[in-house]
Amino acid sequence: MTGMFVKLALVATAAQGMQMQSHARGNPIRKVVTMLQKIEAKVKEEGEKEAELHEKAMCECKGGIAEYTQSISDGGAKTEQLAASLESGAGALSQLKTDLANHKADREAAKDALAEALGMREKEAAAYGAVKAEAEANMAAVGKAVAAIEKNAAASFLQSDSAQVLRDLANSNQAMMAESRTEVLAFLSNTDESTGSEIVGILKQLGDEMKADLKEATAAEEKAIANYDGLTGDKNAEVAELTKAIEDKITRVGETGVAIADMKNDAKDTADKLVEDKKFLVDLKAECEKKEKTWDAVKKERQAELLALADTIKMLNDDDALELFKKTLPSAASSFLQVTVTASAQKARALAVLHAAMKAGKPTRHMDLIALVLHGKTADMTKVIAMIDEMIAVMGTEQNDDDEKKAYCNKELDSAEDKVKGFMLQIKDADAAVKDAKETIATLEGEIVALTGGLLMLDRSVTEATEQRKKENAAFKVVKAGNAAAGKLIGMAKDRLSEFYGLQVTATAFLQVRRATAYKSAEAGGVIGMMDALAAELEKETAVASAEESDAQADYEKYIADSKTMRADNSAILEDKTAAKADAEGALQGHQDVMEGAFGKLKGSNDQLKAIHKDCDWLLANYDARKEARADEVDALGKAKAVLSGADLVQE
Repeated sequence: MTGMFVKLALVATAAQGMQMQSHARGNPIRKVVTMLQKIEAKVKEEGEKEAELHEKAMCECKGGIAEYTQSISDGGAKTEQLAASLESGAGALSQLKTDLANHKADREAAKDALAEALGMREKEAAAYGAVKAEAEANMAAVGKAVAAIEKNAAASFLQSDSAQVLRDLANSNQAMMAESRTEVLAFLSNTDESTGSEIVGILKQLGDEMKADLKEATAAEEKAIANYDGLTGDKNAEVAELTKAIEDKITRVGETGVAIADMKNDAKDTADKLVEDKKFLVDLKAECEKKEKTWDAVKKERQAELLALADTIKMLNDDDALELFKKTLPSAASSFLQVTVTASAQKARALAVLHAAMKAGKPTRHMDLIALVLHGKTADMTKVIAMIDEMIAVMGTEQNDDDEKKAYCNKELDSAEDKVKGFMLQIKDADAAVKDAKETIATLEGEIVALTGGLLMLDRSVTEATEQRKKENAAFKVVKAGNAAAGKLIGMAKDRLSEFYGLQVTATAFLQVRRATAYKSAEAGGVIGMMDALAAELEKETAVASAEESDAQADYEKYIADSKTMRADNSAILEDKTAAKADAEGALQGHQDVMEGAFGKLKGSNDQLKAIHKDCDWLLANYDARKEARADEVDALGKAKAVLSGADLVQE
């Protein structure tokens, strides 16, 4: 629009020249006015379209500025929140690790207490078994003695094993009164002169005391068992609770660690995005301000152009002006025509050059305006040449602007498209990572279930083996005690027979001699031999049982040690798998967050790419055509200038 007032003045001057046409063709000033009115309408139409485009651009600017301002505000708030969360998370992680160490120490202490209680319980049970076996043997001997005395079969009782058991009891029972002990020992030695009722009374009292002692020992054993069961129940519950707390703390330590790592990544991403948003907001504001300033200048220049057109139309279309042109146009002198013949020829040749260029390509406002000026009969060639120079300079400036805008658009489009491709690749990688993390979690969950089930089965097997070992040990103790008692009785019986049949028979009744001789010759050697064989068999059985007990105990201890090692190894593996699962779950959440963030960034990049396309697509699509048309126009104007300057153009 630069220099438009001068151009319009030249148009007005050219319009005056048209009045030199004949009156048969009408007043030529009307054509000039009509042409000016068309130019005015076209300028208004272009102004309305540009105003609409500018309004849309400003709307997009306001929306973009508001969006990025809000994004920057949200990013700042999120940065502060993440900093506070990181500090809180670090404190929570430290506390969780401390709690985990305390729980593990407490669980080991509870397990040690269980082991100690088990050892004490086994010792107490063994002591009670020995007391019970001895008490039952003693009570059985007392009962047999009482029954024998009441049946007047004391002599046969004295020949039995129970008599020796009773004798040992009388000798070893410190609580028994001396008088009662003497009577019992005398009875057992077959020298007692007491009545049977006195011995029976003493023995029954002794049996009642042993029953009371056994009952008291049994009550104490039952109480000890109840206390042990209560202690083991409490400690097992404590171990289970601590194990659960340890597993929970391990899980929470892993989750908290992953959460802290995610928050650090999120804080970095937020900070990076905040920097990008601030930079883009500054660029956007500068671009919008530039567009606003450009629009103000264009609008001001268009208003001036419309004002000039309106003033020109008003001047040329006034009744007085038309009357004046009617009077002045026909009176041109022939001398003036002779003077301007050469100039007219030059203008005609210049118009021919312009028309040829306009037919070959798209008409432009620059060549239109020069052609319009050249149609004027009194146009000043110097001013027309100056107009051509000015227009060529303007087109050079416009071409430079297009070149710079094209370079800017290509650069911004490449950058935006690279960002879009990068975010799409990031989304693809994150999606693959999410799938891998889910597969890892599924695999770890299956392994954790298998390990947990294996530990439960191992604990059940250990419990069953312990119960079986207790039963086998108790059975061995019963066998050992029984064999010992039986061997002792056999020895006592053997000693008694040897004592009786080994006496020298002197001054006895014939019956006694005969009986002794008969026993010695017929039975004594065989009975004693049988007793020796039986005692040997008992010793052999006891030795075999002891060997089997030793082997069973060794196998049990080895099994317990192996089970303990296996449980420790599997527990460690389970903790590792649980931690790995927590890490995989944290990684899954991190990949999902990365994917979500990439989607958000992809949307922003797509929006930016759309804005760049909206600003650049028309120019890039029409750049070559505009450049070619502008070059053709510059060439045509240059040729017209050469013609007007007096040069002869070679016809192609």
